Amino acid sequence: MSSPKEIVKNWVDAFNKGDAKLISTFYSDNATNHQVAETPVIGKSNIESMFRREFSQAEMTCIVENLFEDGEWAILEWKDPLGLRGCGFFHIQDSKIQFQRGYWDKLSFLRMHNLPFPDK
Repeated sequence: MSSPKEIVKNWVDAFNKGDAKLISTFYSDNATNHQVAETPVIGKSNIESMFRREFSQAEMTCIVENLFEDGEWAILEWKDPLGLRGCGFFHIQDSKIQFQRGYWDKLSFLRMHNLPFPDK
């Protein structure tokens, strides 16, 4: 059985390939992915759809700055080549991500990738 830290390292590799199908294999069927700038996404297939949409909108690269492990949790501090920084918390049980929460600046991300701002 892989440690939470090892699973997140492999998750980062899948993320950097931009492969929504591959990255979805890291999640349990009823997982929750909550990027705080967005509405929580629940369920492995919905998480795959979210990544498919995101990967089609922008080329993203995750560079690990720090990766910590505490019991069933892995904590990732990351940056990207454009200077955006963030962190993610991953709760892992039975070698699958059950819950993920990410913190990053959505406005900076949209500006860096020349994406439209959502209407209020």
